[in-house]
Amino acid sequence: MENNASPDDALSDLRKRGYEADLNFETDPFCLYCGDLDMRLNPAAYKVDESFRIDDPSQPNEIETVYAISIITGVKGILVDAHDADPGQQP
Repeated sequence: MENNASPDDALSDLRKRGYEADLNFETDPFCLYCGDLDMRLNPAAYKVDESFRIDDPSQPNEIETVYAISIITGVKGILVDAHDADPGQQP
């Protein structure tokens, strides 16, 4: 998978390769959360296998990164991080 693909292309490719669990950030405590398994993961419990930066010309001020993550239990998951390219910019 090449960088700059659409988010749907990146997600579809990763799901075909066994990355099924949906992961999210949690801040208290800072960790990843897998709702599918009701599991909180500290950084020692997972590794980032790949990451894809998505550049969407229709959203020039938004950066989206899709991460393929392996958990030490053997589960593979996906984390999507989207944020403003310029956090100081007001809508």
